[in-house]
Amino acid sequence: MLFWNLLADEQQTSDPTLSYIIMGVLIIAIIGLFVWQSISGKKKQKEAMEMVNSLKIGDRVKTIGGICGFVAQINDAENTFVLETGLEENKCYVKFDKGAIYQTAPAQGNANPAPEKKVEEKVEEKAEKVEEKAEEK
Repeated sequence: MLFWNLLADEQQTSDPTLSYIIMGVLIIAIIGLFVWQSISGKKKQKEAMEMVNSLKIGDRVKTIGGICGFVAQINDAENTFVLETGLEENKCYVKFDKGAIYQTAPAQGNANPAPEKKVEEKVEEKAEKVEEKAEEK
């Protein structure tokens, strides 16, 4: 509102070209901000895609839900990965979409990638246990 008042005062006292110059500068600034935002958004999207595409078995991953663990299996056809969480005796395997990745870190020396068959067997065993408990209830 104050800006428009200044423009109105300016128009009464002098040539209207100054008002057009001010409006032109503002329009150019707004367009510049939109372009800058678009470029930075594309850059962030490209970095995220590179992070997802560079995922390897054994890498440490944090999901958008806050679950941390190691990548045990990657399925590029389905765009998913299996995350290993828990301690030695209580390991758990959870399947996520690659879009759920929030942070990654390179594999550490103590991370042992799980064989595909072992992971699939454990996932199936857990699913069977859950089904049995649901049937009991």
